[in-house]
Amino acid sequence: MIEGSYVFKKEIDWSALHQGISIPLTFQVVVKDYINMNMPRGKTVKIKIIFDGKTYAANLVNQKFDEQKYPTHKDILQIRYNPQSELANKLRNVFKSSYIYLSKQRQALGKSYMYIVAPDNLKEYLAIYTTNYPLTFLFESITCEEKNTLVAEIGRLREEEYEKIINLTDHTAGYYLTTSLNKVRRLNNAIGNALKTLYKNQCQICGYDFASKFGVSIVEAHHIIPFTVSLNNNPENIMILCPNHHVVIHKAKPVFDWQTLSFRFENGVQEPLRINMHLVKTG
Repeated sequence: MIEGSYVFKKEIDWSALHQGISIPLTFQVVVKDYINMNMPRGKTVKIKIIFDGKTYAANLVNQKFDEQKYPTHKDILQIRYNPQSELANKLRNVFKSSYIYLSKQRQALGKSYMYIVAPDNLKEYLAIYTTNYPLTFLFESITCEEKNTLVAEIGRLREEEYEKIINLTDHTAGYYLTTSLNKVRRLNNAIGNALKTLYKNQCQICGYDFASKFGVSIVEAHHIIPFTVSLNNNPENIMILCPNHHVVIHKAKPVFDWQTLSFRFENGVQEPLRINMHLVKTG
């Protein structure tokens, strides 16, 4: 494997298909730690992108702006490339469905178009990872075609079976994974590992610190809305649980209350999250 750390998952838009990708503030620390160099505003660093088995040239840019006019603005870190570059052409070819849809929408709206969001059934994504090579990032596509294949594959699995696959430490043990399923499994696993690090391998419900006491991590990633239903592997749909609470949640199937960030069981028990640093209350 060549990927190192998960950076983030980017929903494909017009900018990603033509000139670049902005790295959200939350994930910039991963990139800055990886490149291991000072990136003052206005600096550009040449990087490489591995995508679909080929290496492309790009730039990592910390955009310069008027700091006196915008004193509270944070760094604007971007992966940039020319619209006519090999990488941009490759992205438009791989994400053909997005390119066609966005082109038609822009043509229909003329010069008055705003930011265009694709409907859920047409959304495509780019998973971005660091690698074991200097200044080299890995791009991995999740296209509409792959999503459709994934729906068929996952439809044969129960949620417990799927989560067992993504929480395996030995990903070759006992399961045959197709390309699409293995790609998404790897993404789910990377996002889960990032959250496990965030929570220091503690269960969000009981808060027990197994790693400190026993020297091993046993916590697991759990999809709040089942991934086999939603195909949602964004961090806001994942929580970190110990195996006991993970089994209880799957067996009892409680309702997760987003207003209180707690599980409500049929027998009246309410189990709130003891630790939370990434899920947001609604309402």
